[in-house]
Amino acid sequence: MTTSEKLLDAAELRMRRTGYNTVSFRDLAADINIKSASAHYHFPRKEDLGLDLVKRYHARFFTTLDAAAAGENTRRGKIECFRLAYRSALVDDRSMCLCGLLGSEIASLPDAVATEVKGFFKASIEWVASILADGTPQMRHNNEAAGFVATMQGALMLAICMEDAALFDAMTERALDLIAGD
Repeated sequence: MTTSEKLLDAAELRMRRTGYNTVSFRDLAADINIKSASAHYHFPRKEDLGLDLVKRYHARFFTTLDAAAAGENTRRGKIECFRLAYRSALVDDRSMCLCGLLGSEIASLPDAVATEVKGFFKASIEWVASILADGTPQMRHNNEAAGFVATMQGALMLAICMEDAALFDAMTERALDLIAGD
């Protein structure tokens, strides 16, 4: 693993728990046992680090989601894959979705990072809407998809805050029933 990858991993772990604004190069350097100057060599500005991190998170999320959904034959099964991606953040990582947490800080993010975060949400809404559309005009499904994505984000935040994965399951399974039917 390269130093850049180690820095991105350390930054993701910290940002998913405490947000963008609390992360420092000094902390990241200490996390991977390098000097702060070395961290700046790989990412001259925090904005560069944040931008690369969000791009990587976005790509990984949708690569994993698409692979899981490819094995599903029903609309409900495909959308369940989306729900399970969020559940994994809760159960496996015990942390927020990176873009969900950064989205709450959007007003204080550098413009380039904010644009990438918005891109993640746009792609999420489009992904769910495309599954809902299933051959019908997609535009009418965007509001339903946006509501489902918002439910996943809110349920994740609430379940982490309340330390209750069952709460996440109850909220998101109900949302899945409402949106996917079947």
